[in-house]
Amino acid sequence: MRFSRTSKALGLAAVVAMSLSACGGGTDSGNTATGDTTKVITANNTEPENGLLPANTNEVGGGKVMDLIFTGLVSYDVTGRTVNELAESIETEDSQNYTIKIKSGQTFSDGSPITGKSFVDAWNFGAAAKNKQLNSYFFESIKGYDTVSAEGATVDTMEGLKVVDDTTFTVELAQAESDFPLRLGYTAFYPLPESAFADPAAFGQNPVGNGPYKLAEGGWKHDVSIELVPNDKYNGPRKAQNGGVTFTIFTSLDAAYTSVQADTLDVLKDVPPSGLQNFTTDFEGRNVNQPYAGNANMTIPSYLPEFQGEAGTMRRQAISMAFDRQQIIDKIFYGTKTVATEFTSPVLDGFNKAIPGNEVLKFDAAKAKELWAKADAISPWPADKVFTVTSNIDGPGNKEYITAMANQISTNLGIKAELNPVTSFKEMRAMVNKKELTGASRAGWQADYPSLYNFLGPLFGTGAGSNDGNYSNPAFDAKLKAGLAATSVDEGNKLFNEAQEILFKDMPAVPLWYQAVQGVWSNNVNTVQFGWDGQPLLYAVTAK
Repeated sequence: MRFSRTSKALGLAAVVAMSLSACGGGTDSGNTATGDTTKVITANNTEPENGLLPANTNEVGGGKVMDLIFTGLVSYDVTGRTVNELAESIETEDSQNYTIKIKSGQTFSDGSPITGKSFVDAWNFGAAAKNKQLNSYFFESIKGYDTVSAEGATVDTMEGLKVVDDTTFTVELAQAESDFPLRLGYTAFYPLPESAFADPAAFGQNPVGNGPYKLAEGGWKHDVSIELVPNDKYNGPRKAQNGGVTFTIFTSLDAAYTSVQADTLDVLKDVPPSGLQNFTTDFEGRNVNQPYAGNANMTIPSYLPEFQGEAGTMRRQAISMAFDRQQIIDKIFYGTKTVATEFTSPVLDGFNKAIPGNEVLKFDAAKAKELWAKADAISPWPADKVFTVTSNIDGPGNKEYITAMANQISTNLGIKAELNPVTSFKEMRAMVNKKELTGASRAGWQADYPSLYNFLGPLFGTGAGSNDGNYSNPAFDAKLKAGLAATSVDEGNKLFNEAQEILFKDMPAVPLWYQAVQGVWSNNVNTVQFGWDGQPLLYAVTAK
């Protein structure tokens, strides 16, 4: 049968759309310019952790840039619905074997052609163990991934990828997965020009993409700014409606907020805690407050000896119950977030707020202390050990909420807990990826595509690229695999939620709350839209 977006994709989009329409600030999806389309728009960002390669970009700082300078077979509109970009068609008879036809005449920003080989080569590069790409996990569904991803593998092409001709390639999965096409708008699945493979590291510093923008000459000034200009080779649905986008790298959201107030920065995605109480009046008619597919949590690595075995599990549960999430939300975030009841997001199809085991997310100081004592009876907590939570302090409210959380954990468990501050998000991610943490780390997830699985597999699947805590449980992996192979969306979501029951027993991470975007914009630009993933649609922003 032909892949139909009226099944899973539209079902997800409808749920997201209902959630967003209940909150003010945004406008309906549209792509009609209503202002000056020649002026450059400025927005805040963090310094990307790595070079700008599709399969090695798994954090928001780099992702914001990648999603403007690249595009894939599909993209996602403001509600999360898939829209064909490079795909002419994505067809399958059995949800395991896919034939993908791309639109003819498409080129990268340097004029080189985009062909089926551009995708096959990029995906093989991303999956091969020797290339050590952080997003390699996203290719695990493709037949032959196990061979190319094994340590020391000499094979670097997946059996399941075949080039048919310049505009056609086929994908064979290891098992039937009906939601595979929905993922194809994510960064990892972008194509690459042949020039990328000669020197991938150099390419990552000066990438050649195929999106609505391209990197300006010398445009990436590290830790300062990233300058993008319109790509005249792009003719998809996200055509630039301005003269370019310049990302200014801020280490302080307070400084960014002040810049928007002064009209020297046009778009700010995250209002700092200092502005939450007054941002709707400070930016009357120029603000948004809406839920999106994102959450916040605290990862406790499995490689820490104090958090291993039965005692470690009880300690994780005790920490989760030792602080009052709602109080922190009310006092620090002025009620702009919602307490988490599971590991995904309420704007997604299949969300269930009553998953068995989720009582460990409820504040209960007495129960927390009891669990901690039971853990100590098995394996005593070292007398001089400090429970640290590492976080970048350039993010919205990170310093404030972690300090408050640590104080409550200290009081209610009778241990010393404190924030371990680092200057930038890039620095924190480097520590996480190198497994250099001596305690927990602040974490969170912004959906890559609208699916419960996207909040589970990439973060907690064995060997997954964003599995910060090195968590591994074969029963959890098996449940995810069964969910992916389900013949219906409802059945798949049921299995994914059963997988969450396992997470509540193991607690590899402590869910905190669901995110909402509080965004503001300057007097220099027209109404700004924020999408299902909380990101501003910068290509659609026009100047007044």
